[in-house]
Amino acid sequence: MKAKVHVTLKPGVLDPQGKAIAHALEALGFDGVADVRQGKYIEIDLEDGSGGGAEDRVNEMCEKLLANTVIENYRVEIES
Repeated sequence: MKAKVHVTLKPGVLDPQGKAIAHALEALGFDGVADVRQGKYIEIDLEDGSGGGAEDRVNEMCEKLLANTVIENYRVEIES
């Protein structure tokens, strides 16, 4: 079983890495990029016995470690 976690900054939170990426893209000749928001993607392999509580456990992982919920949002996908 695999959990996929997408972590992104909340709207309104400054994103200096995103700004740097946008400037680099412009310097490389990629016009038309209005804004870039940078985030994290995390894959977690879970033991098969995790069952129905897998999403709850991954949400708990996000709340305690993987995401700073003051400034970040996260989304969890569970694949069998």
